[in-house]
Amino acid sequence: MTPPPAKPAWSVPVRRDNVPETGLHLDLVADEATRAAVARAAGVVAVRELTARLAVVRQGKGLRATGEVMARVEQTCVVTLEPMQSDIREPIDVVFVPPGAVVRKDEPVEDVDPTAADETEPLVDGVADVAAVATEFLLLAIDPYPRKPGAVFDAPAADDPGAHPFAALAALKKPPGD
Repeated sequence: MTPPPAKPAWSVPVRRDNVPETGLHLDLVADEATRAAVARAAGVVAVRELTARLAVVRQGKGLRATGEVMARVEQTCVVTLEPMQSDIREPIDVVFVPPGAVVRKDEPVEDVDPTAADETEPLVDGVADVAAVATEFLLLAIDPYPRKPGAVFDAPAADDPGAHPFAALAALKKPPGD
């Protein structure tokens, strides 16, 4: 038995039938519980701010969402191990397509704009989860090895020239009696 898909940390479903012909503008702001869930998913100390501005339009039998996700993320510097904050602004351009629709760059499908981004997401039962996709874009934009500005790693100097990671192996190569 396949387990049910995990519930996204941030979810704002948009039904295609509810998007007017002129499109839909969304200004999304994540609450504290949502930011904490996104922080856990991202493996960061905290997400202090999380917003997304999206324009959602009908495109054939699917939807297209464009805009950006913005966040202030608290992480630990990999050099100094001190807390630091990163401001992230990541553009979003994604097409939601109904099941079975194939989008290929070289073969435009009549249901999808051939000039659209290469990113596609499923339109499940006529619904697109725009906040879940914004979260995915954010997670990909977070630096996995953040450094504070000016932080430089200085390797400790070895006092013994024979003290290096492979010194024990080098000793095995020496002929007996040396």
